[in-house]
Amino acid sequence: MEIFFNAPNLILWAIPAFVLLLIAEAVFSAIDQRELYETRDTAASLAMGLGNVVMNLAGKALALAVFWVLYRWTGFFKDELSPLVWWSWPLLFVADDFAYYWFHRISHGCRFFWASHVVHHSSEHYNFSTALRQTWTGTVTGTFAFWLWLPILGFHPIAVLTMQSISLIYQFFIHTETVRQLPRPVEWLFNTPSHHRVHHGSDVDYLDTNHGGILIVWDRLFGTFTPERQHPTYGLVTPLETYHPVRIAFHEWADLARDVRAAPDWRSRLGYLFGPPGWSHDGSRLTTKQYRAGLEAEQAGAAGSAPRPEPDEVR
Repeated sequence: MEIFFNAPNLILWAIPAFVLLLIAEAVFSAIDQRELYETRDTAASLAMGLGNVVMNLAGKALALAVFWVLYRWTGFFKDELSPLVWWSWPLLFVADDFAYYWFHRISHGCRFFWASHVVHHSSEHYNFSTALRQTWTGTVTGTFAFWLWLPILGFHPIAVLTMQSISLIYQFFIHTETVRQLPRPVEWLFNTPSHHRVHHGSDVDYLDTNHGGILIVWDRLFGTFTPERQHPTYGLVTPLETYHPVRIAFHEWADLARDVRAAPDWRSRLGYLFGPPGWSHDGSRLTTKQYRAGLEAEQAGAAGSAPRPEPDEVR
């Protein structure tokens, strides 16, 4: 078991590969005149990535401490799920990916968690540097709670953190425009560049879809899957229009605090904190559900205004 106390930080080990691939994609972009990269945007993403590494030192320590307490005092199947048992790893892979799906989905549906996650969606470009545009406030605001059930079951805390790192490393590679479509069985089972481009789209029909980490099957099972139909418009519904790392990191927290202070009652305050992004007590803003309902009504109206075909034109 001691090997797991000294497990390497896989993310740090992967950084050289991240940098090399980022440079290769940027060179390809310049040669092919794709304009995948913009200097200020890339610099902001790199700054967010570095800040994430620093801020997560405390966050990961907190998460690991909580995992250890739960593992030691509960860990119902710790002997059966020992990291030294090979089949515990496939089980942990599926369990971790399931936990990630719900963390990711709720991060889009609850403004408190969105205030951290919005950082990752703030770029209007989609490339390997976008994968590094990560929050500075995620772990310290309790996002690790979505994984608490794993040490309670008996998965070793270090094994849980290792699987989380594997998932994040995989997700780096799907932040690219240079890979269009993979073979159909791969596209059906796994989260791919095509599926994740949809997730980063601010188009109304793309909002809050494709939340998977490594697997896309959870989205298919729970009704949040959308295929890539048209090229996405990247970024936020309301563009952030800044490259300043501090502003990127904390703008939504500042907006959330302002809304809570201005709320007329406690019900409204709770709505701003835990309701979906875009919720407002006076209806002055729109949630994804409301945006989509408006789009559907608009499409239905357009279809209803189309001229009716003559009987002999009906097919």
